[in-house]
Amino acid sequence: MATRVIGAGSLARDLGKWRNEDDGEGDSTGRRPARPAYLALAEGIRLLIHDGRAPLGVALPSERDFAATLGVSRTTITSTYALLRDHGYLISRQGSRSTVALPRDVQHDGIKPARSILATMGSPGLPTIDMTYAAMAAPLEMQEAYSTALEGIPAYLGTHGMDPVGVLALREAIARRYTARGLPTDPDQILVTLGAQHGLRLLLNVLTAPAARVLIEHPTYPNAIEAIRDVGARPVPVPLRPEDPAGGWDLDGIRSAARQTAATLAYLVPDYNNPTGLLLGADGRAELAAIARETRMTIVIDESMADLGLGTAAPPPPVATFAKSAEIVTIGSASKSFWGGLRVGWIRTNQTLIAKLLGIRSTVDLGTPVMDQLATVHLLEHAEVILDRRRDQLRSQRAALLDSLAEELPDWGVTVGSGGMSVWAQLPRSVSTALAATAPNHGVLLAAGPRFGVQGAFERFLRLPFTHPEPELRLAVKAIASAYDALTPRAADPLTPLTCY
Repeated sequence: MATRVIGAGSLARDLGKWRNEDDGEGDSTGRRPARPAYLALAEGIRLLIHDGRAPLGVALPSERDFAATLGVSRTTITSTYALLRDHGYLISRQGSRSTVALPRDVQHDGIKPARSILATMGSPGLPTIDMTYAAMAAPLEMQEAYSTALEGIPAYLGTHGMDPVGVLALREAIARRYTARGLPTDPDQILVTLGAQHGLRLLLNVLTAPAARVLIEHPTYPNAIEAIRDVGARPVPVPLRPEDPAGGWDLDGIRSAARQTAATLAYLVPDYNNPTGLLLGADGRAELAAIARETRMTIVIDESMADLGLGTAAPPPPVATFAKSAEIVTIGSASKSFWGGLRVGWIRTNQTLIAKLLGIRSTVDLGTPVMDQLATVHLLEHAEVILDRRRDQLRSQRAALLDSLAEELPDWGVTVGSGGMSVWAQLPRSVSTALAATAPNHGVLLAAGPRFGVQGAFERFLRLPFTHPEPELRLAVKAIASAYDALTPRAADPLTPLTCY
């Protein structure tokens, strides 16, 4: 299979202002720049590699194309690539392009994402705030939902109680919500699962094969990455651009990656990406569906966060609205909208795929608990009241988190998306894993940035959920600031600036 190549235009766009004001190849006054252009360019590319914007194993543009795009001499590009090679960031093989790599002194196994070290025990008497998860406590209506379910359960007690498709009342309720959102849906298009993660795993078992490529956003939901790997498939990252909330998805990159890797499946979270909270607009959704048709690729759209829009504008219609056939499959969940302990999710697709999914489901489980399904029916019937209150709560908690970050860690950059349950923070130094390792000693548990990517990316990033009450969020940020201040200067040693020899 041909090596995937980053386009010169895409790489130049991601680099942004890669030169400092004093950098360059000289100017009309004849002054020598303070730092050679090739060194500044190598620094910029190196940071893109560590941030996951230039994925491992991907080839950089040809020297000629890159020089023309950046408006520099070809000698500058040659020197840049040579320097990156010398420091282990490029691997060259005879007869093929140089591909992106990480030096050996950057610790990762190349397969599993780097994981933070979570302490199972904090210091005696030190309260610990767990910021590794993004999920809210149950709403007030949860007890009422189960009470109503208990009243309805006698109608099912005369059966064996194992329905792999799902209770009809729930499938009808889910279908009505899709139809109300602009996507006409029949109950026969719904398969009830044990949550969105379960639904994804069923789809991967049917739609992928060992060594198959699956496109993912980068960063993305870490458990999805693990599910892809667990079925023997290979996640292919396409970088998001959080600095551009209006166009965070690189649709040209998705199209190019699908063609270059022959991927037949993609997993995307366009409704408030986890961890960034970004939202893909209607035009992008239409193009995404068109890409799926052009490349004959099935796209699994995860709508677990779809109910959690925190902006004022109306959300765009579901991605599947723009599909013309079966190219878009949607998974959803009640866990983020209502309660994580409610293990109810669903898959919306055609009946042909549902039949295939049912064929393998019996090897995994025999259906979703009836009580949980009936409770979800009640919650969906009262969804707008519940969700309006939860969205208000999330807005308030997000504001408290952002205020605390601005006060305690003013030099951190923060991506604030249109919804979801977390913000994506960029640290001044590449110490995310080290910070997560020491944070428990200061009273907070963190999920390091590399958990949300592949092959060691995102050491300069941290996901910060705002699902805790405001007082806890303020304490958590103080603890994070304390842990960050406690890091030694050597914490970011593998990422020290390149030196010019």
